[in-house]
Amino acid sequence: MDNIDRRILTLLQRNARTPLKVIAEQVFLSSPAVSARIERLEQAGYILGYQAQVSSMAMGYLVKAFINLELEPAQKPEFYPYIEACPNVMECCCVTGDYSMLIKVAFRTTQELDQFINQLHRFGRTRTQIVFSTSVEHRGIPAIESSEEEEEAAKGAHHA
Repeated sequence: MDNIDRRILTLLQRNARTPLKVIAEQVFLSSPAVSARIERLEQAGYILGYQAQVSSMAMGYLVKAFINLELEPAQKPEFYPYIEACPNVMECCCVTGDYSMLIKVAFRTTQELDQFINQLHRFGRTRTQIVFSTSVEHRGIPAIESSEEEEEAAKGAHHA
């Protein structure tokens, strides 16, 4: 992966619907060359897919929460298929600390959230944090090298 690939990844993370022509202009390559690079990035596993970011609030999911779950390792074979089948689970991560799972969920009501938490109790103890607001919504990961990152930060500080 070179700097052009990193720039392409950055542009696609900002807007996956950016036309090839626009990306090509930004990275100073032809559209077919950019298309070939994107295909290589997909095949190499850098690009896993393309999704629309949908507003949970606009869809009526007014309650977002993070649930910590204390799960015994022996329960994982039963837990993983269960949690994957739950449509309100936005993300589930195995983490360090007192709780072994961190689950991000969205529900229409606190009653629905409460019912879900009650179902989780069969796996172990939970601790729930309801989100009041989100200052940084989902965004892509930095695809530029650290020296480029430092240059961008310096430019931003200089213009401030």
